[in-house]
Amino acid sequence: MEPGPTFADVLAAEALLADRLPATPMWSYPALDAVAGATVFVKHENTQPVGAFKVRGGLTLLAGLTPEQRARGLVTYSTGNHAQSVAYACAAFGTPCTVVMPAAANEAKVRAVRALGATTVLYGPSLATAQQWAEESAAREGSLLVSPGDTPALVAGVGTLYLELFRSRPDLDALVVPVGSGTGAAAACLVAAELAPRCRVIAVQSAAAPAAHDSWQAGVCVERPNLTAVEGLATGRGFELPQRLMRTGLSGFHLVSDKEIGSAQRLLAGHAHTLAEGAGAAALAAVLARPDEFAGRRVAVVCSGGNASPTEIAALGGTAP
Repeated sequence: MEPGPTFADVLAAEALLADRLPATPMWSYPALDAVAGATVFVKHENTQPVGAFKVRGGLTLLAGLTPEQRARGLVTYSTGNHAQSVAYACAAFGTPCTVVMPAAANEAKVRAVRALGATTVLYGPSLATAQQWAEESAAREGSLLVSPGDTPALVAGVGTLYLELFRSRPDLDALVVPVGSGTGAAAACLVAAELAPRCRVIAVQSAAAPAAHDSWQAGVCVERPNLTAVEGLATGRGFELPQRLMRTGLSGFHLVSDKEIGSAQRLLAGHAHTLAEGAGAAALAAVLARPDEFAGRRVAVVCSGGNASPTEIAALGGTAP
């Protein structure tokens, strides 16, 4: 079992990223607050160079590798944003990169990964089959296999998001974080424990892919059907490292429907001038779905990414709440 990471690792990641990534903005919007019945602060990770928060982890991972490890090349598996993060970081460090994605992966994300210079392999019907191909390839080629969930450097890098967030708003009542593999929520627990112990950290996942939620509830990693259309939340199993951190730090874990996520996407577009992919709107969806829990509170929501598919963008023409 991989050790850590610790809060000290998050601070070390901050130093590694200082010259590579500026802090992302966090804003509140009166029109959004009026609908939510709360003061909502949106942490805009959609403004990252790959359009998602995961780039923090990718750069931290590559910065911490030895030249010999980088020369071996990296192999990973992803539905999209983790893929772009690792590809971006590998390009920055001149490291060969292979990304295995499900055969039906978002074409725009596949093009983005290829544009960053990574080799992409489209294989199988699910992330689980993509993982199997990646593991076999890494063993065959001697490359470094990178798990999107169980890699401590990724969690430490993502933790820098929450350093920014809590330093900006130390008075938050709650922080709501979307969960796919769980690295974001795990990092939030790690940093909140040091900088904002009174802030409730709440995770959210699609009810159509509840593996992380059910793993947290059960106390062990479980597998569940992955039927969500929300790519960034489309995982069919729990990951041990983030689950371990979430069990010690989460105040709650909510499920929302894909329909509720779509409504939150339209609300962010219309009331917060923000293009969010489904995962990036999930935290707001959880706030809207439980008005009694968040009414009158100071709540931060992480817009984890803005890589909306053409179908998602077209759907924004629907009626906002």
